[in-house]
Amino acid sequence: MGDQKRPLQPGDTAPAFALPTANSDGTVSFADLSGRPFLIGFFRGLHCPFCRRQIEQLAGIQPALRAGGVETVAVINTPVERARLYFRHRPTPVTLLCDPDCHTHRAYGVPHAEFLPDESSEQPEWPYGATMAQFKAARINPTGELPEPLHPMEANTILNAKDRFELDEADNAIFENHATQLVGHFLVDANGTIGWTQIEALDGPNSLSIFPTAAEIIAAAGSLGRRPAANRPPALLDDVE
Repeated sequence: MGDQKRPLQPGDTAPAFALPTANSDGTVSFADLSGRPFLIGFFRGLHCPFCRRQIEQLAGIQPALRAGGVETVAVINTPVERARLYFRHRPTPVTLLCDPDCHTHRAYGVPHAEFLPDESSEQPEWPYGATMAQFKAARINPTGELPEPLHPMEANTILNAKDRFELDEADNAIFENHATQLVGHFLVDANGTIGWTQIEALDGPNSLSIFPTAAEIIAAAGSLGRRPAANRPPALLDDVE
Protein backbone atom coordinates (compact mmCIF):
# COMPACT_ATOMS: atom_id res chain seq x y z
CA MET A 1 0.00 0.00 0.00
CA GLY A 2 3.04 2.25 -0.27
CA ASP A 3 2.76 5.17 2.11
CA GLN A 4 -1.04 5.27 2.18
CA LYS A 5 -2.64 5.64 5.59
CA ARG A 6 -5.75 3.72 6.53
CA PRO A 7 -9.09 5.55 6.50
CA LEU A 8 -9.86 7.48 9.65
CA GLN A 9 -12.37 5.73 11.89
CA PRO A 10 -14.88 6.84 14.53
CA GLY A 11 -13.03 8.26 17.49
CA ASP A 12 -10.13 9.65 15.41
CA THR A 13 -9.46 13.38 15.32
CA ALA A 14 -10.36 14.96 11.99
CA PRO A 15 -7.36 16.63 10.28
CA ALA A 16 -7.39 20.36 9.63
CA PHE A 17 -7.66 21.73 6.10
CA ALA A 18 -8.07 25.00 4.21
CA LEU A 19 -9.23 24.77 0.60
CA PRO A 20 -10.54 27.16 -2.07
CA THR A 21 -14.27 27.09 -2.66
CA ALA A 22 -15.94 26.44 -6.00
CA ASN A 23 -19.26 28.13 -5.25
CA SER A 24 -18.04 31.26 -3.47
CA ASP A 25 -14.88 33.33 -3.27
CA GLY A 26 -12.06 32.58 -0.88
CA THR A 27 -11.42 29.47 1.17
CA VAL A 28 -13.11 27.38 3.83
CA SER A 29 -11.05 25.82 6.59
CA PHE A 30 -11.59 23.27 9.29
CA ALA A 31 -11.62 26.16 11.78
CA ASP A 32 -14.58 27.72 9.92
CA LEU A 33 -16.56 24.55 10.61
CA SER A 34 -15.49 24.05 14.21
CA GLY A 35 -18.17 23.96 16.85
CA ARG A 36 -20.81 22.16 14.80
CA PRO A 37 -20.99 18.76 13.13
CA PHE A 38 -20.44 18.40 9.42
CA LEU A 39 -20.53 15.78 6.70
CA ILE A 40 -17.50 15.86 4.41
CA GLY A 41 -17.26 13.81 1.22
CA PHE A 42 -14.05 13.35 -0.76
CA PHE A 43 -14.66 12.78 -4.47
CA ARG A 44 -12.87 12.20 -7.73
CA GLY A 45 -12.81 15.05 -10.22
CA LEU A 46 -15.67 16.29 -12.35
CA HIS A 47 -14.76 13.64 -14.94
CA CYS A 48 -16.52 11.08 -12.69
CA PRO A 49 -20.27 11.06 -13.49
CA PHE A 50 -21.06 9.06 -10.36
CA CYS A 51 -19.35 11.68 -8.20
CA ARG A 52 -21.37 14.42 -9.89
CA ARG A 53 -24.53 12.45 -9.12
CA GLN A 54 -23.54 11.99 -5.49
CA ILE A 55 -22.98 15.71 -5.08
CA GLU A 56 -26.51 16.22 -6.43
CA GLN A 57 -27.76 13.74 -3.84
CA LEU A 58 -25.96 15.63 -1.08
CA ALA A 59 -27.64 18.81 -2.30
CA GLY A 60 -31.00 17.07 -1.99
CA ILE A 61 -30.45 16.08 1.64
CA GLN A 62 -28.60 19.24 2.64
CA PRO A 63 -31.76 20.94 3.99
CA ALA A 64 -32.49 17.95 6.24
CA LEU A 65 -28.91 17.83 7.47
CA ARG A 66 -28.78 21.57 8.10
CA ALA A 67 -32.08 21.42 9.96
CA GLY A 68 -30.34 18.98 12.30
CA GLY A 69 -27.35 21.29 12.65
CA VAL A 70 -25.04 19.40 10.26
CA GLU A 71 -23.18 21.27 7.52
CA THR A 72 -22.48 19.55 4.17
CA VAL A 73 -19.09 19.79 2.48
CA ALA A 74 -17.79 18.12 -0.70
CA VAL A 75 -14.10 18.08 -1.64
CA ILE A 76 -13.60 17.51 -5.35
CA ASN A 77 -10.35 16.54 -7.06
CA THR A 78 -10.64 19.40 -9.59
CA PRO A 79 -8.82 22.74 -10.03
CA VAL A 80 -10.86 25.58 -8.60
CA GLU A 81 -11.13 27.51 -11.89
CA ARG A 82 -12.62 24.50 -13.68
CA ALA A 83 -14.95 23.73 -10.78
CA ARG A 84 -16.18 27.31 -10.55
CA LEU A 85 -17.01 27.32 -14.25
CA TYR A 86 -18.95 24.05 -13.99
CA PHE A 87 -20.90 24.92 -10.85
CA ARG A 88 -21.68 28.42 -12.06
CA HIS A 89 -24.12 26.69 -14.43
CA ARG A 90 -25.12 23.98 -11.93
CA PRO A 91 -25.34 25.75 -8.58
CA THR A 92 -25.58 23.70 -5.41
CA PRO A 93 -26.09 24.55 -1.72
CA VAL A 94 -23.31 22.14 -0.76
CA THR A 95 -20.05 23.79 0.29
CA LEU A 96 -17.70 22.78 -2.55
CA LEU A 97 -13.97 22.71 -1.92
CA CYS A 98 -11.26 21.97 -4.49
CA ASP A 99 -8.20 19.80 -3.95
CA PRO A 100 -6.62 18.91 -7.32
CA ASP A 101 -3.72 17.16 -5.57
CA CYS A 102 -5.86 15.02 -3.21
CA HIS A 103 -3.93 16.18 -0.15
CA THR A 104 -7.02 16.14 2.06
CA HIS A 105 -8.15 12.82 0.59
CA ARG A 106 -4.81 11.43 1.77
CA ALA A 107 -5.02 13.11 5.18
CA TYR A 108 -8.37 11.40 5.86
CA GLY A 109 -7.02 8.10 4.53
CA VAL A 110 -9.26 7.81 1.47
CA PRO A 111 -7.44 5.15 -0.61
CA HIS A 112 -6.31 5.24 -4.19
CA ALA A 113 -5.72 1.97 -6.00
CA GLU A 114 -2.12 0.99 -6.63
CA PHE A 115 -1.58 -1.74 -9.21
CA LEU A 116 1.02 -4.44 -8.66
CA PRO A 117 3.42 -5.26 -11.50
CA ASP A 118 2.41 -8.36 -13.45
CA GLU A 119 5.47 -10.22 -12.18
CA SER A 120 4.93 -9.22 -8.53
CA SER A 121 4.80 -11.96 -5.90
CA GLU A 122 3.06 -9.63 -3.43
CA GLN A 123 -0.37 -10.76 -2.30
CA PRO A 124 -3.04 -8.40 -3.69
CA GLU A 125 -4.88 -6.34 -1.09
CA TRP A 126 -7.54 -4.26 -2.79
CA PRO A 127 -7.22 -1.34 -3.22
CA TYR A 128 -3.77 -0.87 -1.72
CA GLY A 129 -2.02 -3.52 -3.80
CA ALA A 130 -4.44 -4.55 -6.52
CA THR A 131 -3.85 -6.41 -9.75
CA MET A 132 -4.77 -4.98 -13.12
CA ALA A 133 -6.73 -8.20 -13.75
CA GLN A 134 -8.94 -7.41 -10.74
CA PHE A 135 -9.75 -4.02 -12.15
CA LYS A 136 -10.27 -5.21 -15.71
CA ALA A 137 -12.79 -7.80 -14.47
CA ALA A 138 -14.91 -5.20 -12.63
CA ARG A 139 -18.47 -4.61 -13.82
CA ILE A 140 -20.67 -1.92 -12.31
CA ASN A 141 -24.11 -0.34 -12.68
CA PRO A 142 -24.61 1.41 -9.34
CA THR A 143 -27.32 3.84 -10.43
CA GLY A 144 -29.20 1.46 -12.73
CA GLU A 145 -28.73 3.80 -15.71
CA LEU A 146 -26.73 1.38 -17.82
CA PRO A 147 -28.24 -1.38 -19.96
CA GLU A 148 -26.07 -3.90 -18.08
CA PRO A 149 -23.10 -3.84 -15.70
CA LEU A 150 -20.07 -2.46 -17.56
CA HIS A 151 -16.42 -1.86 -16.87
CA PRO A 152 -16.05 1.35 -14.80
CA MET A 153 -14.22 3.21 -17.58
CA GLU A 154 -16.88 2.27 -20.12
CA ALA A 155 -19.61 3.26 -17.69
CA ASN A 156 -17.98 6.66 -17.22
CA THR A 157 -17.79 7.23 -20.98
CA ILE A 158 -21.45 6.34 -21.52
CA LEU A 159 -22.76 8.48 -18.67
CA ASN A 160 -20.57 11.46 -19.56
CA ALA A 161 -21.99 11.28 -23.09
CA LYS A 162 -25.51 11.03 -21.66
CA ASP A 163 -24.83 14.11 -19.51
CA ARG A 164 -23.18 15.91 -22.46
CA PHE A 165 -20.18 16.38 -20.22
CA GLU A 166 -17.00 16.90 -22.22
CA LEU A 167 -13.70 16.55 -20.42
CA ASP A 168 -11.47 19.58 -20.90
CA GLU A 169 -7.70 19.79 -20.47
CA ALA A 170 -7.97 20.16 -16.69
CA ASP A 171 -10.30 17.17 -16.40
CA ASN A 172 -8.01 15.02 -18.54
CA ALA A 173 -5.00 15.97 -16.41
CA ILE A 174 -6.81 15.05 -13.20
CA PHE A 175 -7.98 11.77 -14.73
CA GLU A 176 -4.44 10.92 -15.79
CA ASN A 177 -3.00 11.63 -12.34
CA HIS A 178 -5.82 10.44 -10.07
CA ALA A 179 -7.91 7.95 -12.05
CA THR A 180 -7.82 5.35 -9.26
CA GLN A 181 -8.83 7.67 -6.42
CA LEU A 182 -11.63 6.25 -4.29
CA VAL A 183 -14.41 8.21 -2.59
CA GLY A 184 -14.92 8.61 1.14
CA HIS A 185 -17.60 10.10 3.38
CA PHE A 186 -17.02 11.18 6.97
CA LEU A 187 -19.23 12.69 9.64
CA VAL A 188 -17.34 14.91 12.07
CA ASP A 189 -18.93 15.88 15.39
CA ALA A 190 -18.93 19.31 17.02
CA ASN A 191 -15.69 18.47 18.84
CA GLY A 192 -13.82 17.66 15.61
CA THR A 193 -13.94 13.90 16.11
CA ILE A 194 -14.84 11.42 13.38
CA GLY A 195 -18.23 9.90 14.16
CA TRP A 196 -18.91 7.85 11.02
CA THR A 197 -16.86 6.67 8.04
CA GLN A 198 -17.89 5.21 4.69
CA ILE A 199 -15.27 4.31 2.07
CA GLU A 200 -16.11 3.30 -1.48
CA ALA A 201 -15.53 -0.26 -2.71
CA LEU A 202 -13.44 -1.63 0.14
CA ASP A 203 -14.82 -5.09 -0.67
CA GLY A 204 -13.62 -4.99 -4.28
CA PRO A 205 -13.85 -3.15 -7.61
CA ASN A 206 -17.36 -4.44 -8.37
CA SER A 207 -18.54 -2.00 -5.68
CA LEU A 208 -16.97 1.04 -7.31
CA SER A 209 -19.26 4.09 -7.37
CA ILE A 210 -21.67 2.63 -4.81
CA PHE A 211 -22.01 5.46 -2.31
CA PRO A 212 -24.07 5.90 0.89
CA THR A 213 -27.76 6.48 0.31
CA ALA A 214 -29.57 9.57 1.52
CA ALA A 215 -31.26 7.51 4.23
CA GLU A 216 -27.94 6.09 5.43
CA ILE A 217 -26.36 9.53 5.67
CA ILE A 218 -29.32 11.07 7.47
CA ALA A 219 -29.44 8.16 9.93
CA ALA A 220 -25.72 8.45 10.62
CA ALA A 221 -25.99 12.21 11.11
CA GLY A 222 -28.84 11.67 13.55
CA SER A 223 -26.56 9.61 15.77
CA LEU A 224 -23.99 12.39 16.23
CA GLY A 225 -23.97 14.30 19.48
CA ARG A 226 -24.81 17.94 18.82
CA ARG A 227 -24.36 21.20 20.66
CA PRO A 228 -27.44 23.36 21.21
CA ALA A 229 -28.35 25.30 18.07
CA ALA A 230 -27.89 28.64 19.83
CA ASN A 231 -24.20 27.85 20.31
CA ARG A 232 -23.49 27.02 16.68
CA PRO A 233 -21.87 29.55 14.33
CA PRO A 234 -23.99 30.67 11.35
CA ALA A 235 -24.15 28.45 8.28
CA LEU A 236 -21.37 28.95 5.75
CA LEU A 237 -23.52 29.36 2.67
CA ASP A 238 -26.34 31.53 3.98
CA ASP A 239 -25.15 34.42 1.77
CA VAL A 240 -24.19 32.38 -1.28
CA GLU A 241 -26.62 32.42 -4.17
